Amino acid sequence: MTRRIDATEKAVELIKILQEKHVDLMFYQAGGCCEGTQPQCFEKGGFYQRMGDVCIGTIEDTEFWVDNDLFEYWKHSHFTLDVIDAFGVGGFSLETPLKKTFRIEYRIFTPEEELSLEPLKFIE
Repeated sequence: MTRRIDATEKAVELIKILQEKHVDLMFYQAGGCCEGTQPQCFEKGGFYQRMGDVCIGTIEDTEFWVDNDLFEYWKHSHFTLDVIDAFGVGGFSLETPLKKTFRIEYRIFTPEEELSLEPLKFIE
Protein backbone atom coordinates (compact mmCIF):
# COMPACT_ATOMS: atom_id res chain seq x y z
CA MET A 1 0.00 0.00 0.00
CA THR A 2 1.17 3.51 -0.78
CA ARG A 3 1.25 5.82 2.21
CA ARG A 4 -0.37 9.23 1.77
CA ILE A 5 1.86 10.85 4.38
CA ASP A 6 5.40 10.39 5.65
CA ALA A 7 7.69 12.49 7.83
CA THR A 8 11.27 13.60 7.81
CA GLU A 9 13.60 12.46 10.58
CA LYS A 10 13.50 15.98 12.08
CA ALA A 11 9.70 15.92 12.20
CA VAL A 12 9.67 12.48 13.85
CA GLU A 13 12.17 13.68 16.48
CA LEU A 14 9.98 16.68 17.30
CA ILE A 15 6.83 14.54 17.50
CA LYS A 16 8.57 12.28 20.02
CA ILE A 17 9.56 15.32 22.13
CA LEU A 18 5.96 16.55 22.07
CA GLN A 19 4.63 13.09 22.93
CA GLU A 20 6.83 13.02 26.05
CA LYS A 21 5.06 16.13 27.32
CA HIS A 22 1.55 15.78 25.89
CA VAL A 23 1.29 11.96 25.30
CA ASP A 24 -1.41 11.51 22.61
CA LEU A 25 -1.26 13.98 19.72
CA MET A 26 -3.13 14.76 16.52
CA PHE A 27 -2.40 16.89 13.47
CA TYR A 28 -4.90 19.01 11.61
CA GLN A 29 -4.25 20.89 8.40
CA ALA A 30 -6.89 23.45 7.50
CA GLY A 31 -7.56 25.20 4.25
CA GLY A 32 -6.58 28.71 5.30
CA CYS A 33 -7.69 31.63 7.48
CA CYS A 34 -5.74 32.57 10.61
CA GLU A 35 -3.76 29.33 10.81
CA GLY A 36 -2.83 29.39 7.14
CA THR A 37 -2.38 25.99 5.57
CA GLN A 38 0.42 24.79 7.82
CA PRO A 39 -0.25 21.62 9.83
CA GLN A 40 -1.19 22.23 13.44
CA CYS A 41 -0.25 19.79 16.22
CA PHE A 42 -2.65 19.46 19.17
CA GLU A 43 -3.20 17.15 22.09
CA LYS A 44 -5.54 14.43 20.84
CA GLY A 45 -9.08 15.72 21.25
CA GLY A 46 -7.83 19.31 21.55
CA PHE A 47 -9.27 20.19 18.16
CA TYR A 48 -12.66 19.14 16.83
CA GLN A 49 -12.71 18.18 13.20
CA ARG A 50 -15.61 19.08 10.93
CA MET A 51 -17.93 16.68 9.14
CA GLY A 52 -16.17 15.27 6.10
CA ASP A 53 -12.62 15.96 7.30
CA VAL A 54 -10.16 13.27 6.24
CA CYS A 55 -7.49 11.31 8.12
CA ILE A 56 -4.82 10.60 5.51
CA GLY A 57 -2.65 8.45 7.78
CA THR A 58 -0.55 8.35 10.92
CA ILE A 59 2.95 9.36 11.92
CA GLU A 60 4.34 7.90 15.15
CA ASP A 61 0.81 6.74 16.11
CA THR A 62 -0.46 10.29 15.55
CA GLU A 63 -3.39 10.79 13.17
CA PHE A 64 -2.99 13.43 10.48
CA TRP A 65 -6.33 15.07 9.61
CA VAL A 66 -6.95 17.35 6.64
CA ASP A 67 -9.81 19.76 6.00
CA ASN A 68 -12.13 18.19 3.44
CA ASP A 69 -11.90 21.13 1.01
CA LEU A 70 -8.09 21.12 1.19
CA PHE A 71 -8.02 17.35 0.73
CA GLU A 72 -10.12 17.64 -2.44
CA TYR A 73 -7.46 19.96 -3.83
CA TRP A 74 -4.49 17.79 -2.75
CA LYS A 75 -5.99 14.26 -2.93
CA HIS A 76 -3.60 13.23 -5.71
CA SER A 77 -0.57 14.29 -3.66
CA HIS A 78 1.77 12.67 -1.18
CA PHE A 79 2.37 14.75 1.96
CA THR A 80 5.75 14.86 3.69
CA LEU A 81 5.71 16.41 7.16
CA ASP A 82 8.83 18.42 7.94
CA VAL A 83 9.83 20.97 10.56
CA ILE A 84 11.74 24.24 10.32
CA ASP A 85 13.19 26.68 12.84
CA ALA A 86 10.58 29.41 12.66
CA PHE A 87 7.54 30.83 14.41
CA GLY A 88 4.40 29.67 12.59
CA VAL A 89 1.29 31.61 11.75
CA GLY A 90 -1.20 31.85 14.61
CA GLY A 91 0.95 30.14 17.22
CA PHE A 92 -1.70 27.52 18.10
CA SER A 93 0.42 24.45 17.42
CA LEU A 94 2.25 22.64 20.25
CA GLU A 95 5.70 23.13 18.71
CA THR A 96 5.39 26.93 18.80
CA PRO A 97 7.03 27.39 22.26
CA LEU A 98 10.03 25.45 20.91
CA LYS A 99 10.37 28.02 18.09
CA LYS A 100 9.63 25.33 15.52
CA THR A 101 6.99 25.06 12.81
CA PHE A 102 5.68 21.97 11.09
CA ARG A 103 5.25 22.28 7.34
CA ILE A 104 4.22 20.06 4.44
CA GLU A 105 5.95 19.35 1.18
CA TYR A 106 3.81 17.88 -1.61
CA ARG A 107 4.45 15.73 -4.65
CA ILE A 108 1.99 14.20 -7.09
CA PHE A 109 1.45 10.43 -6.88
CA THR A 110 2.59 8.36 -9.82
CA PRO A 111 -0.15 6.46 -11.69
CA GLU A 112 1.12 3.23 -10.07
CA GLU A 113 0.92 4.74 -6.58
CA GLU A 114 -2.64 5.96 -7.22
CA LEU A 115 -3.70 2.31 -7.70
CA SER A 116 -2.50 1.24 -4.24
CA LEU A 117 -3.27 4.13 -1.86
CA GLU A 118 -3.93 3.43 1.80
CA PRO A 119 -7.59 3.80 2.76
CA LEU A 120 -8.89 7.05 4.23
CA LYS A 121 -10.82 7.69 7.43
CA PHE A 122 -13.56 10.35 7.51
CA ILE A 123 -15.47 12.26 10.19
CA GLU A 124 -19.12 11.37 9.75
